[in-house]
Amino acid sequence: MIPGINPKQMEKMMKQLGMKQQHIDARVVIIRLDDKELIIKNPEVLKVNMMGQETFQITGKIEEKELLDEGDVSLIQKESGCTREEAIKTLKENNGDIAASIIALKNE
Repeated sequence: MIPGINPKQMEKMMKQLGMKQQHIDARVVIIRLDDKELIIKNPEVLKVNMMGQETFQITGKIEEKELLDEGDVSLIQKESGCTREEAIKTLKENNGDIAASIIALKNE
């Protein structure tokens, strides 16, 4: 929490302010965004309730995983005649730009 403060004292102060916290035993936390997932393995998760508002505090090592739209991959395959693996690789290299990926594959 806060360096130099006894966790018991901190808990007591939080109670006085009407804050409750609860440790949640989680193995993995996955946050899905439009274009990627944030994966936190072995996280420390705290659920904090303050004046009826619940929030979650998550700490741990974050791993990012890009998501690819299957429709984009199949469109690139269809238009360029490449394999699925080539389509995925080129799509990543072109930052998700479908047109640039198709052009790059056709120019190979």
